[in-house]
Amino acid sequence: MSSSTLLTEDEITAGLAKLPGWRRQGEAITRTVEAADFPAAIRVVVAVAEAAEAMNHHPDIDIRWRTLTFVLATHSAGGVTDLDLQLAARIDQAFNQQS
Repeated sequence: MSSSTLLTEDEITAGLAKLPGWRRQGEAITRTVEAADFPAAIRVVVAVAEAAEAMNHHPDIDIRWRTLTFVLATHSAGGVTDLDLQLAARIDQAFNQQS
């Protein structure tokens, strides 16, 4: 399966089961996290930006003080693909390392 191929509902459900805190929202997956403080939140965003750039797959990120919301979808495919699940795991890793 290509990483830009839309996942089935069962594949999305199985993928989200391995990503605690992530949930389906329409044609995307999303997670909100709270960092210890604003500088920690920005460190998470920088780490995510570097991972996303390396993958050439970029999330929507909403920053509200120390609260970060990530929304992932592969717009060119029209929904959730394996790239989104891979980036979600990298976001979790960045958050765990930076917070």
